[in-house]
Amino acid sequence: METPGLVPLVRARPPPAPRPEHPGAGKACGYHSRVSQQSYEPRTAPEPPDLELRDYKPIHPQSRWREVAKKLWAPIAALGFLFWKFKALALVIFKFKVFTTSASMLVSIAAYSWIFGWKFAVGFVLLLLVHEMGHVIELRRQGIPASAPLFIPFLGAVVGMKQMPKDAWNEAKVALAGPILGSIGAAGVWIAGEALDSELLIALAFVGFFLNLFNLLPIVPLDGGRAVAAIHPAFWAVGMAALLGLVFVAPNPILIIILLLGALELWRRWKERKDPGAAEYYKVKPWQRVATGVMYVGLAALLALAMSGTYVERDF
Repeated sequence: METPGLVPLVRARPPPAPRPEHPGAGKACGYHSRVSQQSYEPRTAPEPPDLELRDYKPIHPQSRWREVAKKLWAPIAALGFLFWKFKALALVIFKFKVFTTSASMLVSIAAYSWIFGWKFAVGFVLLLLVHEMGHVIELRRQGIPASAPLFIPFLGAVVGMKQMPKDAWNEAKVALAGPILGSIGAAGVWIAGEALDSELLIALAFVGFFLNLFNLLPIVPLDGGRAVAAIHPAFWAVGMAALLGLVFVAPNPILIIILLLGALELWRRWKERKDPGAAEYYKVKPWQRVATGVMYVGLAALLALAMSGTYVERDF
């Protein structure tokens, strides 16, 4: 006897509704068939070309003094380091007067080289040395201890006296010894310049003559101011007036410094005019006054003529 099996009840689904036919369906050149035959790739932005990277720093204007300071800092730092490492030896060397003079000469040459070039600077400082050695020789001839020349950039050079000469006549000889020997040195440079046909040497001679003529201005602390004390102290007022007019016509820091120093020295000597020691100091014999005046005026005239003969246009 067979047992009838269980037949599952399955609900029949209704047939799907017919889809509306696309107007272009079945055509070989339809839109869908054309799209299906092409490969589609999305568009992307083109990559920028490779550019070479360069270091760029904005340009900032720098002052000339900052550049000069940078150039001078390295040697100054090196000298400081050497001085610190060998300070015992350096202290011994600094005791020699020759080193002091040489070091101040080198500093002056370096300072003048920035403006005139090293060749002209060397010649100019050597002419200053010859001028100052005239003072040293006369001081030592009179038995007065004198220091070695000390050079000060843009102010010239100085020689220290341990004591004053005995009177104004001896002071005038010391004062005029510098311009006399300095003029001889400048004349030697002039002769060499003419022989070698060197405008540089002739220009140096001109500067040497001018330097010695400028020092004859009758105002202390210049040589002329010390020399005219043996003629008559009233010449100091003439020199002060002349220098004051020169400052107004051609203002210059060096002239202003000389004017201030001259005014202070003139005031000091004026207050001491009634002192017995000062009166004895300025007591000069007539022939000494005449000799000083002839030497002073004659040297100034020769220097003016020499300047006229050595003037050249600067083209070096």
